Amino acid sequence: MEDENAAKTVEENDTEESKPAEDDSKPVEIERTLAIIKPDGVDKANEIEEIILNEGFTILQKRSLQLTPEQASEFYAEHFGKPFYPSLVTYMSGGPIIVMVLVRENAILHWREVIGPTKPSVARETKPDSIRAKYGGDDERNAVHGSDSSTSAEREIRFFFPDTVFESTLIGDTTRDYLAEYINPTLSKALIELCKEKPADPVVWLADWLLANNPYRPAYQETVESN
Repeated sequence: MEDENAAKTVEENDTEESKPAEDDSKPVEIERTLAIIKPDGVDKANEIEEIILNEGFTILQKRSLQLTPEQASEFYAEHFGKPFYPSLVTYMSGGPIIVMVLVRENAILHWREVIGPTKPSVARETKPDSIRAKYGGDDERNAVHGSDSSTSAEREIRFFFPDTVFESTLIGDTTRDYLAEYINPTLSKALIELCKEKPADPVVWLADWLLANNPYRPAYQETVESN
């Protein structure tokens, strides 16, 4: 019996040791999402923006505008044919709005949690601290909008900011490894040479040196034309 218990203990220890250690430095992807302060929420814009910043978001882009009925129809095209569609278009084109691109870790989900349920009446019952609970009116005029998925976020951001370039942003060990492998070696050499040369215009000198000594610059193959 003692041998069996000892065997079980050994097996348990082996199992624990064989488990891979959790990686606490896993890279975190920073998301973008679209936020709209709707016509009924614009008078509370300063308070809403303060909530946004307190929740750890960065406001990457921002603009104020008033949608035409045609623009509102296009933005909410996914709801075409639903009973509330005409009144939604009228409401969203009936006054100025503020649109913002928000950035942070898990931005899409977090912003949806901050704004609360779609209907302010439900928000006041279930999430009384949410933006819609505080500033929403009836079940149509709910103060703010938030993208519901990464696909929607990209489409909606491009609708208001068509020149936006979407690139994955990483923080954590991935960024440090990238800098260590591709940036720091060349930059260190450049700074050493800069200290040796002590040029009159160090910024221009450094830029020229990096252009001339960039190990990753594209190589062009010269073609020789024969007569």
